[in-house]
Amino acid sequence: MKLTTLDEADQAPVVSPLTVSPGPISSGSAPRHDPASKDCRLVGDILSRVGDKWSMLVVMTLLDGPLHFNELKRAIRGVSQQMLSRTVRALERDGLVARTVHVGVPVRVEYALSDLGRSLSGPVKELSTWAVENGTTIEGSRKIYDGAHDG
Repeated sequence: MKLTTLDEADQAPVVSPLTVSPGPISSGSAPRHDPASKDCRLVGDILSRVGDKWSMLVVMTLLDGPLHFNELKRAIRGVSQQMLSRTVRALERDGLVARTVHVGVPVRVEYALSDLGRSLSGPVKELSTWAVENGTTIEGSRKIYDGAHDG
């Protein structure tokens, strides 16, 4: 793995290797995480659900209140009917979205955030803020990386 740093003398990027020592943890340092542990697998599984593009957009859109399927589809530009259907079904399975069927002609289905889904709004907003604040830096890093790895 490589870490790009900025050389203060000429403001040109300098690439240096980043090494991680597998040595013992001293007191006061961050805890180690075992990627094979049950907790790490659980976190990865949950983050893959709530961290995907469409799930985040559904959660943020439903913060304003319940919506019928087609209203939700219109509010989230670019999502296909099939993808939205899969996303709300998965969010419902995880307990983040509540689905209510209103009997009538035609039958109408409404989606709303559950209490658990509303509790996710804070972290999603923080991640969104972080992404906006760091977007320019990330784009710059991508350009440097792509320039060094072309062809």
